Amino acid sequence: MSAMWKELVKGGITMIPLAIFSVAGLAVFLEKLITLRRKAVLIPEVVQLIENLHSEAEVQELARLCQERPGPLSRIVALTLLHRHLPKEEIEEIIEEQGRQEGRLLERGLVVLETVAGASPLLGLLGTVFGIIKVFNVISVQGVGQASSFSAGISEALITTAAGLSIGIPALVAYNAFAHRAEGLILDIEKYSVILLRRLKALQGGDARDAAP
Repeated sequence: MSAMWKELVKGGITMIPLAIFSVAGLAVFLEKLITLRRKAVLIPEVVQLIENLHSEAEVQELARLCQERPGPLSRIVALTLLHRHLPKEEIEEIIEEQGRQEGRLLERGLVVLETVAGASPLLGLLGTVFGIIKVFNVISVQGVGQASSFSAGISEALITTAAGLSIGIPALVAYNAFAHRAEGLILDIEKYSVILLRRLKALQGGDARDAAP
């Protein structure tokens, strides 16, 4: 551990923003790992009730469940049930507005991960440039015969490049994975919102059979 720390220190000042990026990227990764779980966004019990909503008693049960099990879909469902007596167009506007808010929450932090993925390799490259400049400065003063004198510059160049890529590549993979998962969850929320609205309007019309998806 101590040897690794000494090697990282050789990377110079560029290692400081790289360290900050690695911490920020790790924090967003862990947060998205928790918040983008399918069961946390689409509560299975809520989904099941939406798919089998055939009576006013089940509507009340769904409202109670949404209060007990909060989440992106639960909040949209609760808001829809609260305004279910409004005209369909007005409910759709409410769902769309709340859906945008929930989508923004699901995608929150991904821009940080994207920035870490894009900027870390560039910072590593910048550190490489600094290291090479040091090498040439040493060569201009002492000549090329003293290899040990400019080894520090070479180490800085290689370490920052390796560190930048080591942070950037996993961040890019995580960003793509989480962005894809968030998009899929948003589409699922829209699907269940449409099913819910159809079933509510069918219940108001007195024929739940028309609400079959």
